[in-house]
Formats: sequence, structure tokens, C-alpha cells
Amino acid sequence: MKRPLENIRILDFTIFLSGPYATMILAYLGAEVIKVERPGTGDPVRENPPYSGPQGIVFDRQDRRDLSFSMLKRGRGKKSITLNLQSPKGKEICKELAKKVDIVAENFAPGVMERLGVGYQELRKIKPDLIYFSISGFGQEGPYRNLRRQEASIVQDPIWVPIMKRSTAAGWVIPKRI
Repeated sequence: MKRPLENIRILDFTIFLSGPYATMILAYLGAEVIKVERPGTGDPVRENPPYSGPQGIVFDRQDRRDLSFSMLKRGRGKKSITLNLQSPKGKEICKELAKKVDIVAENFAPGVMERLGVGYQELRKIKPDLIYFSISGFGQEGPYRNLRRQEASIVQDPIWVPIMKRSTAAGWVIPKRI
């Protein structure tokens, strides 16, 4: 059965949860997702236990072949490469790859890709029809844009307290319209 995103190619620079989860769904829908990871360390989620390996399921990595369940889940259906975006050669390879993809996905802090020389404005010079999606903890603009947060820590941050209210139904806080 043909999947809806077949023939769509995505260059995936995302890490942790939101971005890898989004691109995992796009891969499931048929997109070819090429996950780009930092040489030497890869996605930080590779270090999240539990692991699956030669000794079965373990919570402390015992073997270099032990693989994080989190990474296995979010990396499924994706290709993976390492690329040093701080080197001229890495930037050159990134730009060559960008010519061959439909979408670039990233979830770094605002401005990181631009500082590396591979942000949207730079990549669209070589691929004008490029779709570029960026996820960040507090958005790309506004007073909190430079705060660095990943995932659940956002709702735990005290700066959100004044704009949150208590939900009587579940006992959880939910966003209040401003």
C-alpha cells in the first residue's frame, strides 16, 4: 500500500523528543528521513536507559552494542549519518544534502542553525522551495525565545506560573489564554 509521504525526503537535525517524534511520524507516513547526528555522541537520547543488547534488557549499559529503547523508538524508519556542522566540510555536505531534500527539520535554540551557516535563509538560496520547520521551547520570537528548554521542563518552569490556572478536573495545570 502506498503511503502518503512517499517520495518526500527530510533532513532531520532534531534531538531529544519533540522533533524526533515528529519526524518518526513522517517516516511512518512514508517519508525518507535522514537523521543527522553529532559525531562522537549522536543524539543525547542514545544515553537514555533502558537498553537492549546481548545481555537482554539492562538499565546500565554493559556492552557497546546496548541500544537505548528511546533511540530505537524515535529512530525507527530513519537513516542516520553523523555530520560536524562546525567544520567547513560538514557545512558543505549539509548544503549538498539540502539540495536533495524537500524538508529540513531542527529543534535547536533559535539562531543556532543560522550561526552554523545552515539556517533557513542560507539553505533556501540553494533550494528555494525548501520547507524548513523549527521547534524550540519558547518559540522563535518574543521575550523568552533565548531561554533554553527541552520538553517537559517547560511546564515546570516558574515563569509559566502566572499564566497557568489549576484544572479542577485532573488536578493538573493547563495553559490559560492571555
